[in-house]
Amino acid sequence: MMGRRPVSLLSAMAAALLISGCGGTVERKEAPSADHAAKGFPVTVSNCGVKTTYQRPPQRSVSMNQHATEVMLALGLERSMVGTSCLDDRILPEYQGAYDGIKVLAKEYPSFEALLAAEPDFAYGGFASTFDEKEGRGRDALSKAGINSYLNIEECPSGPVTMAAMDQEIRNVAKIFGVPDRAELQLKKLHGTLDSVEDRLADTAPMKIFVYDSGDKTAFTAGGAGIGNEMIRLAGGMNLFTDLDKAFGDVSFEQVAERAPEAIVIYDYGDQSVEDKKKFLLANPALKDVPAIKNKRFAVLPLSSTVLGVRVPSGVDSLCRGPRPSGRIPPAVRPPSSAGHTGR
Repeated sequence: MMGRRPVSLLSAMAAALLISGCGGTVERKEAPSADHAAKGFPVTVSNCGVKTTYQRPPQRSVSMNQHATEVMLALGLERSMVGTSCLDDRILPEYQGAYDGIKVLAKEYPSFEALLAAEPDFAYGGFASTFDEKEGRGRDALSKAGINSYLNIEECPSGPVTMAAMDQEIRNVAKIFGVPDRAELQLKKLHGTLDSVEDRLADTAPMKIFVYDSGDKTAFTAGGAGIGNEMIRLAGGMNLFTDLDKAFGDVSFEQVAERAPEAIVIYDYGDQSVEDKKKFLLANPALKDVPAIKNKRFAVLPLSSTVLGVRVPSGVDSLCRGPRPSGRIPPAVRPPSSAGHTGR
């Protein structure tokens, strides 16, 4: 759906490699009443250059982009939601029931008019494209219409995006809605998953990983500044283009070959299927001697697992099941003949 993402856009794995659905379950609670929650208000949040003071929690919120939607559902905020849009994958099973009760405003981004028709008082976007001024959805335009807005902080980083940014993202949203205790409960679960990964990684040799997002003339890959790079590092891997000083960028296939990745992680989204991406890489003459290509070691990450949200720890958990120094190839990165699953 998203096409070729801007530089800050792109970072749970599907069974083909990396996501095993280990994010935990969310405890459902009724949204606090405006009167009760307002006792902790007003609160002020500075977000991507926009400073907003909330006199009370939003009552009619809209989420656009999957990772934004799932952060809200993880915090039990569905009773405050009047609309969603822009799914790239299936909603996590633990949130499906809550999600089904929320109106879908559009398959992709709703028009400004459709957004206004939902009468929201708050809009939460996952990608910078959510608030596209050319499409009339700029944050200034929303503000003039009486709609406060918030953008995922991976879109305006002050440095490399780490797990600290995940913590801040979840806490910021919880603060806006007056439910800080829910953020801490959620973060305890998420960090529990990360701690268990760290415990399992003792004496594990890192595996050289190349991330293939898209591209035929050049490869659009994950650099060192996004959450995808952090996920690979925490899982005991080594992103071959961590020296690319941005979240995503283009490299030549000759550069990929020179760095000799041992496995290739494919980002699964849009109109080009995982199988088509594999076929393209296998047939690329520049890559014929690359270990990952010779051994057909591919992995798949759904787009929603590569961006800052609640899926990140479970993606790391699955990533850590990669090869060990002995050369053993676990199910996550076995060749297609034994992996079975190749898509979302």
